Amino acid sequence: MSDNFVEISFPFENDYNTETTVKTTVKTTVKIVELIKKNKRITRQELADTIGKSIDGIDYNLKKLKEEGFIERIGPDKGGYWKLLK
Repeated sequence: MSDNFVEISFPFENDYNTETTVKTTVKTTVKIVELIKKNKRITRQELADTIGKSIDGIDYNLKKLKEEGFIERIGPDKGGYWKLLK
């Protein structure tokens, strides 16, 4: 049996700017908190539409805000509200 193989190398360019990603995430979370301050019953869809992000993007940021102790969801998805903790 032969040990024939092909090796392919791709040059890695670090175009991924972590600083920009962090700034964008911070801006999004600040916008979410500001919108919750104005309307504690705001929906994820309303947040997405207002901020211009996808539902998945909103979910990601809401999860981060919950994990960091900034917000809490009180009640069910329908009829519940957001509580600001900090």
